[in-house]
Amino acid sequence: MNSAILITYDKEDAVNEAKGLCDAAGYQVVHIIKQKFLKKPKYGISGGVLEELEELAGKLRPDVIIFDEILKPSQNYNLATVLHREILDREALILEIFESRSSSAESKLQVKLAQLRYEMSRAKEKVRLSSMGEQPGFMGIGKFEVDVYYNDIKHRMKTVRSKLEKAGKQRELHRQGRKRMGFKTISLAGYTSAGKTTLFNKMTGESKTQSKELFTTLSTTTRRVTINREPFLISDTVGFISKLPAYMIDAFKSTLEELKYADIIIVVIDINDSFLELKKKFASCMRTLSELDVEKDRMIYALNKADLLEDKEINEKVDILALIENKKWLSVSAKTGNNIEKIKELIKNIIENKNPYKTKKEDFGVEKNW
Repeated sequence: MNSAILITYDKEDAVNEAKGLCDAAGYQVVHIIKQKFLKKPKYGISGGVLEELEELAGKLRPDVIIFDEILKPSQNYNLATVLHREILDREALILEIFESRSSSAESKLQVKLAQLRYEMSRAKEKVRLSSMGEQPGFMGIGKFEVDVYYNDIKHRMKTVRSKLEKAGKQRELHRQGRKRMGFKTISLAGYTSAGKTTLFNKMTGESKTQSKELFTTLSTTTRRVTINREPFLISDTVGFISKLPAYMIDAFKSTLEELKYADIIIVVIDINDSFLELKKKFASCMRTLSELDVEKDRMIYALNKADLLEDKEINEKVDILALIENKKWLSVSAKTGNNIEKIKELIKNIIENKNPYKTKKEDFGVEKNW
């Protein structure tokens, strides 16, 4: 495993997530530098912190320096010039995870498109540095003229988009076929590592790879599940994460569009998160779903890992998420199977256009002895 020095924000949730990203990318964090501000113009950090970092890099000799924020190419170049190490910003780190996790032909294309979009957004500055006589080889600039460089990226993006469009058309044909056969569809959504895949496995009897690591799922998997003796199709999707740039969401649109067309979306929430993390992750999920034009009235909320908490704390967290008045939530445990049948019952009621509020109040939310 390669070693890394991590520079991140001085907040517990930011540190935990950044370490999770490093683990998922295969980097062992040997030192963490925490800062309140990571957007200084020249280096992202102050000169004093840079001196500290230079000394640490000399002692610890990490393979990479990971910067938990989006860096401009000039900042990346400035840092690499002083530190003589490869610099990975947050976006580059996520792209590395995506690349290592992609297994299907479509997910590989989606990752490639995201990588090209990342490269394109930095092309102008990279060319400027090159024209000034700078040769930041760690960024792979070479000797491209600006128009050749742009056109090369555009051409590759066009090729990848064309292949993804074909895959998207194939998905549309599959959706039409399912509709003709009368199948209703369910999609799982939520923050990465909330337990979507574990819930998917519990509901379908599957044994998809599940892990505490971030982004275990990049390819959408669809399986048949029986609810009240009727067949449904349920899909698992890529997890969301905070500060995920729009171009990355766009690259995975052909996968994420399953959420847009699903009859029911189960938003999986890790209710065992701290109050701060819970609010941040929930807001990030809802923002991403809104960007994908997913309507709230098709969402139900599975508060996962409820077996780790007391009822009182669950209710407090439900209150924080403003779900008290929303009857379409359930505390569940994908690990133990607790309340999985209740989720199926709620789905069935909604699909049949029955008013779920008519169901006994104790059937939803938290109740002891389940």
